[in-house]
Order: sequence, then structure tokens, then C-alpha cells
Amino acid sequence: MRMRKKWLSGVMAMAMSTVLILSGCSSASNEGTGNSPAPAEGSEPPAEVAAQDTMIMGRGGDSVALDPAIVTDGESLKIGHQVFDSLLDYKEGGTEVVPGLAESWEISADGLKYDFKLKSGVKFHDGTDFNADAVVFNFNRWSDPASEYKFEGDSFDYYDSMFGPEDGRVIKEVKAIDETTVEFTLNQPQAPFLQNIAMTPFGIASPTAIQEKKQNFKSEPVGTGPFVFKEWKRNDSITLEKNPNYWKDGLPKLNKVIVRSIPDNTARFNALQNGEIDIMEDLNPDDLSILEGNSELQKIERPPFNVSYIGFNFKKKPFDNVKVRQALNHAVNKQGIIDAFFAGQAQPAVNPMPPTLWGYNDSIEDYAYDLEKAKALLAEAGYPDGLPDPVTFYAMPVSRPYMPDGKKVAEAIQADFEKVGVTVNIESPEWATYLDDAKAGEKDDIYMLGWTGDNGDPDNFLYTLLDKDAIPGNNRSFYVNEELHTLLTSAQKETDQDKRAELYKQAQVIIKEDAPWIPLVHTTPILAGKANLKDFVPSPLGTESYANAYFE
Repeated sequence: MRMRKKWLSGVMAMAMSTVLILSGCSSASNEGTGNSPAPAEGSEPPAEVAAQDTMIMGRGGDSVALDPAIVTDGESLKIGHQVFDSLLDYKEGGTEVVPGLAESWEISADGLKYDFKLKSGVKFHDGTDFNADAVVFNFNRWSDPASEYKFEGDSFDYYDSMFGPEDGRVIKEVKAIDETTVEFTLNQPQAPFLQNIAMTPFGIASPTAIQEKKQNFKSEPVGTGPFVFKEWKRNDSITLEKNPNYWKDGLPKLNKVIVRSIPDNTARFNALQNGEIDIMEDLNPDDLSILEGNSELQKIERPPFNVSYIGFNFKKKPFDNVKVRQALNHAVNKQGIIDAFFAGQAQPAVNPMPPTLWGYNDSIEDYAYDLEKAKALLAEAGYPDGLPDPVTFYAMPVSRPYMPDGKKVAEAIQADFEKVGVTVNIESPEWATYLDDAKAGEKDDIYMLGWTGDNGDPDNFLYTLLDKDAIPGNNRSFYVNEELHTLLTSAQKETDQDKRAELYKQAQVIIKEDAPWIPLVHTTPILAGKANLKDFVPSPLGTESYANAYFE
């Protein structure tokens, strides 16, 4: 590639020399006029340089699947957000609910009926019509465990998490009233209902495509979104092309988006500096000064709305013992980790939700970094000499917005634990395997994960990740507390936000005492892009649309 560039440069230089020589013969006739020579009769005026119309995004890991209804990982949902639209959306750069495929809605006084008026004339990428029947098809597919369109290996974890397990569904019925009106009837009020259905996992898919593609739909998605899926090269790239019939006028502005998987943060930043990609996620904090010193690049900050954590597997002894979990909370030097690996772009996490979210309990004090206290608690738990067996620690193999380098952070924690008599073996299998193993809970003793909020509601952190009815794919600690469950489910039904906030504050007190996690940090994720990339607005939810982005 470099030799080709050099050859082209030489040819261009020769061509420029020729132009200068020729122009020098006639320049006197135009000297001082400020005008260009008139084009020769019959010739075309010089064409304007076309703006770049393809954006190449660099990210740390590949998607698991491209049907957003069957995944829980952020890398899959990022693609889903480009291909699918949900009934509702979030305001660009924030968490306020705005119209999506539904242009308006009405809610009954008792909070049990929602009538949505749908946009008319919208087409799926396969040319079929989006309408109320399509909405009903999708919600029935997600809610019915016996659906013929739930294919082998699929699980609709987000639906179960947001709208309750099979024996306790929030949504009772979804019914088409006419082509553009759909009615939801609930079994019980749900305060974050609108927030929930705006989420990417509930993007509306083409019923025809699901019926025809069956198992292949998870790798050949068809929605109504701004971009049409074209190609997936596993562990390499996903190519999306402009939806020429998109229902939002003038969008998308780009003709093509290529999302490349480049696991190493440094390699990804080098690719940006070399012009191989146009924008990247998860910049190494150590590279921030280089980015800020390069006028051809720009820093893009994602609003902080996340948490990274170490989870204890309650299925494994001795992590079913609260004193062991509390001890290891005291054994982690969070500030040391931040200083070493986050370059000031993080703050210590105390609770499982970020302090920017309403309902946060700021009266709770963190477990202090105190090795003697950790040893004392281990002794109280029956381990005066530390844990007798090595601990298997799953460390993330990919960079995430809340964890730029999981392996290095794991090594720092490994060293901390060693000081209190806990030997750690670090394992980092391939990302999809990592998620499957953590979900099963058979191989890991402790694990590293994190969460970026999906919808701007505390429920999406506390219930989704730590309730007994949360799906195992999210509650990977297999943590159960009945008192907590009562608080969280009561908060879902309560419509007064002040009362909900108080319930969530009480819930955080219980979680702190039970210590199912070691909350690590909340980060301000940094993206880096070319300076001429415009209107790329990062979402605190981590799933921004690329529809408005363009190159100047």
C-alpha cells in the first residue's frame, strides 16, 4: 500500500510540474486581475471535489448476532441501532423519549393501556410494509416461549428482563386496531414502559424476512432503519449501506458505513492516525494527549452513564459467603487502578449505577482500600490464611467504554488479592465464549463486566443486573435477595418519581451490604475521529445513530 502511494505521489508531482510550466507561458495576461483563465470554448469547468461518503468505524470487538432481540452485548446492539427502528427513540445525545416509528401515543388513566399511532408509508428494507400487524408479530415473537420464530439457541433475554418472566409478564396483549394503530394492554402499570420500548432490542423487524430467513435472520437482519445490512465478515467487518427509502427526510447523509473490529486499542488508534479508519471507540487514556495534539483529529466525549465491576459467582464457594465478598471489596485499590489505566477519565464506583442518574444514593460510603480489614473479614469467614484454592478470574478480552484494557486491570486486582492470601488465575476467552461462560456460571469464580445504561432509568441498572428475576445473561452473579426484589418491583409499579427514587436509594443500601459486586469505576468514554467528521453525536446509552453524520 505504501509503495502504491509513493508511485501515485510521483505521478502527481510530474503532472503538477507540467501544469505549472504550461500556466507559466500565459500567466502574464491574467496577472493582478484576481480571475482564473476562462475555460476554452467547448470545455467543461473543473468539477468540485466530492465529499467523503463512507465512514469506517473502528471498535474493539465483533458482534455476537445481528438480531437485536436475541443479544445483550453492546457490540451487537450498535449495529442493530443502525438497521432497526423502535416504536420510540431517545433524543439525540440524551435519554428523553421521543417519537420513532410511533409518531404519538395515549395512555389510559390507570396506566394499563397504551395506544400508539404509527407512521404510515414506512417500508422494511425488503420492500414489505411496516404496520400495526408487524408490531404485533414482533412482540408476540418475543413474548411467546413456544413461538415458531424463536429458533434454536435463541433467547429473548432483554424482553424477559424488561417485561418480566413468562409467569409474570408486564404486557398482557398487543393488538392491531387498524393499519396504523396498535394497542398495548398491561397486566400492571410499569413506570419505565415508554423508556423500555424505545430500546434497540425492541427494534421492529420484517415479519416476512424472519419467516423466510429463519435461523439466518440473526446474521441477515432486515429492519426499517437508516442503513441496510450488506455484509458480515466475522471478526473483521460489517458493511451497511444507505437506506434510500428511509422515512426521515434527508437521512442518512452517508452512503456507506463499515464497522471494523480491531481488538487492540493502540492498533485501532494507529489505524485512525494512518487514515485507515475515520472514527474509533475506546481510546487508550494514555493516547489522549497525542489525540489532543493532532489538529487533523478530534476528541469526542460520550456522556458518562456506565459502571464497570467485578462480579462474584454465587454458585461457587466461598463466594456465597458475604464476608468473603466484603473482604475482597476492601482489597481493591480503585484509585490506584484509575491512576494507572484511566488517565483521569474515570471516578471510583460506589454503587451499581452512575451518580448522574436520578435515584442515586450519595450517602453510601465505599468499602475503603484496607488490606488489614480484608484479612480480618476473611478470618471471620473461616479463612485466616486466605483462600485455600486459586480463584478463576474472567477478564474481558476486548476493550469496552467502561474498561479500556480488562487484562491489565485484572492483573492489578490479581496483585491486590495476592496481598490478602487470594491466588488468582486470569482467563480471557474469545468474547462470545466469555459471555456464554459468564452467563452459565460454571467456569468462572469471579468475572469482569460492565454496563452502559439502556434507557435513562435506574430500573435498567438495579433490576436488570441484580434482581432475582433478571435474566441470567445480566445477573451473572446469580444473586438473590427477596427484600431487594420487593423494592425493585414496587419501584417499577410506582408512577411518582420521587417515591421511586426513595425505593432505589433503599435498594442500593441492601446491595452495598450484600456486596454481590466490586463496583470499580464510572468512565467518560473517549472516541476519536477525523476533524472533518460532523454531526456524530455520541449517546450516553452507547448506541448512537450514524444517520446524521457526514464529512465536511
